[in-house]
Amino acid sequence: MPRMTMIEAIRDAHAVKMAEDDNVVVYGEDVGYFGGVFRCTAGLQERFGKNRCFDAPINESGIVGTAIGMAAFGLRPVVEMQFADYVYPAFDQIVSEAARLRYRSAGDFICPLVVRMPTGGGIFGGQTHSQSPEALFTHVSGLKTVVPSNPYDAKGLLIAAIEDNDPVIVLEPKRLYNGPFDGDHDKPVTPWSKHPLGEVPEGRYTVPLGQGIIRREGADLTVLAYGTMVHVAEAAAESVDIDAEVIDLRTLIPLDMPLIEASVKKTGRCLIVHEATLTSGFGAELVAVVADACFYHLEAPILRVAGWDTPYPHAQEWDYFPGQARVGGAMKRVMEG
Repeated sequence: MPRMTMIEAIRDAHAVKMAEDDNVVVYGEDVGYFGGVFRCTAGLQERFGKNRCFDAPINESGIVGTAIGMAAFGLRPVVEMQFADYVYPAFDQIVSEAARLRYRSAGDFICPLVVRMPTGGGIFGGQTHSQSPEALFTHVSGLKTVVPSNPYDAKGLLIAAIEDNDPVIVLEPKRLYNGPFDGDHDKPVTPWSKHPLGEVPEGRYTVPLGQGIIRREGADLTVLAYGTMVHVAEAAAESVDIDAEVIDLRTLIPLDMPLIEASVKKTGRCLIVHEATLTSGFGAELVAVVADACFYHLEAPILRVAGWDTPYPHAQEWDYFPGQARVGGAMKRVMEG
C-alpha cells in the first residue's frame, strides 16, 4: 500500500473523484497552473484540463458564490480557500446561501459543495495565516465540518465530502501537511513511514462523515481531540504514563456521540484539546454534550486545553499551541480531580 503525506492524499482524493465523475470541478486562487499554495492540486489541471481545474480571482465571496450556483445545477465543486483566515469574506455565502439552500427550496435544490482550507498554525504565519475557525462553522445548521489528522483520513473524508449532497467544510491542519510529529515542537518530526496511518489505499474509499475513531485505547481518562491535537494528546499520554483513551473526532458536525459517550462512561474522566481560542471554541460544545450524556458517570470535572484568548501571536506561536507539557499537566489534574 502506498505511503503518502497529507498533501499527496488530498491531491489523490481530488484525482480519484475527478476521474470518476465529470461533474467534479476544482478551483480557487492559484489552484490551477500553480497547483495551490501548498501544492494540494498540483497536476490536476494538466490531467483534467482547464475547464475542470482552474484559477479564480482573489475574491473568496465570488469563489463560494459561483460554486453554490454550480452545485445547485448539478456540478460538484471543490473550492480551496488559500488559508482558513481568508474565508471570512465568503462566510455570508456559506451561511446564508449554501447551508440553507436545501431547506429554503423544500428539497428542490441541494448543494453538494466542498470548501477546503488549510487551518491552524505551525508555519509562523501570524494572525492572518494561522487561525482555527472551526467553531464558526459548527454553529451553522446545514453545514458539515471535518478535520483530518492523517493522510488516510484526509483522502477518505474528502472523497466522502465530495460525494455528500450537502455543503461540507474541510479544515486541513497545515502543521500535518508533510507528516506528523511527536507532539512537541522542539522534537524531530516522525516520518509517516513509522506510523501505519500513513498508508493510503489506491483508488476510491471513504471515511464516513460522523464517525470518530479511538487512536489510543485507555481506561483512566478520555481525551477528545481532532487534527493536530490528536498527535499532541497521544504524545502527552505517553509522557505522563496515564492510561488515556484518545479519540480522534474526525468529524465535528455530525459528531460521533455514541463513541464519545461509551468512552467517557468507561473512564469516568474527560479532557478536551483543541488549538483554537478557548472561549466559545468547539471544546465548549464538547463539554456541554459530555455533561449532558455522562454527568452521573463523571468522577472529575471536564477540563479543556486550548489556544489563548488573544489575537494569534506570531512571535509566541509555539507557546500558544497546546503542547505536550500543557496537555500532560491537564491529564494529571483530571486524574487528581
